[in-house]
Amino acid sequence: MNFKNFPMVSKVVFGRGSFNQINEIIEPKRLNERAPFIYLIDDVFESNTSLTSRISLLYDDYIIFISSEEEPKTTQVDTLVEDIILKTKAIPSGIIGIGGGTVMDLAKSVSVMLTNNGSSEEYQGWDLLKYPGVYHVGVPTISGTGAEVSRTAVLSGSKLKLGLNSDFTPFDQVILDPELTSGVEKNQWFYTAMDCFIHCVESLNGNFINSFSKSYGEMAYELCHEVFLGNDSFEEMQDKLMMASWHGGMSIAYSQVGVAHALSYGLSYVLGIRHGLGNCIVFNHLEEFYAKDVTLFKQMIDKHQISLPKGICKSISQQQLNKMIDVAMNLSPLWENAIGPDWKSVITRSKLEKLYLKM
Repeated sequence: MNFKNFPMVSKVVFGRGSFNQINEIIEPKRLNERAPFIYLIDDVFESNTSLTSRISLLYDDYIIFISSEEEPKTTQVDTLVEDIILKTKAIPSGIIGIGGGTVMDLAKSVSVMLTNNGSSEEYQGWDLLKYPGVYHVGVPTISGTGAEVSRTAVLSGSKLKLGLNSDFTPFDQVILDPELTSGVEKNQWFYTAMDCFIHCVESLNGNFINSFSKSYGEMAYELCHEVFLGNDSFEEMQDKLMMASWHGGMSIAYSQVGVAHALSYGLSYVLGIRHGLGNCIVFNHLEEFYAKDVTLFKQMIDKHQISLPKGICKSISQQQLNKMIDVAMNLSPLWENAIGPDWKSVITRSKLEKLYLKM
């Protein structure tokens, strides 16, 4: 048997206020005065300087503000890489991503595409990258995606939505500061956190489950239960959810996600629905696959008074529906984990069409 030898984030700091250490953490990694650190930061912090005021820009360091209104695209990565090369005229000392899953995935993608030739679309898949990226740091400001710890950077290309899954993708350094998650809008907080919960459900119920994944998945699952059905204080919820996100991301490092993510990728690619919300919309209809946890999910929705969009596929064209199904069906590892090696005998185009039309 050939066991997978996955890398992990090599350094991580956790704690309330730990973001204040960012300058001392990254400065030893500076290559020289002409090799800048480039910060990709969610543009919600462009007007709110409480975060950016704590960053020391030295020499040629600079910030690029990123809109997270849309899922990250291969074209966006390619443009960022080209702009950085033209502006710096040198390999940067590092890429620092500060934001949610979109910014995390962009930071990882830009890092590796600065050292691998061609378009990022050429590397969508598993283990296609040839060279390590530049030093890259992840600072999540919302909890749930697990992007801060995973070995993938999910991108939408011209033909499909699929990650750059590689040993070179994980961050070299992560800063986990729960205080940075303050001020997140309630619905977005819930949708993103449910990405973590669904990671755990799909990992724990999948065919690829093993003791490594199970240990992380069970911890994240329990933390989600405490956060969404318990009576913790706001700060306790922040701390627990940040660790749930970390453990949830680790739970799929040695296993895989499943039905909800496969279908959500189709929604995102065709309709532009953001990943966390897409997962929630899909998971709400997956009693056939995850009955116990869908019931639990609906209890969480009720307790936190979350309203999910309905009828999003009601008026789509047959062409759009077919493309959604194409994207979902292309994700073989996810279906193998959820259903088994004979998944195509269970997951038909007709079945997926009926599921999408329920949403």
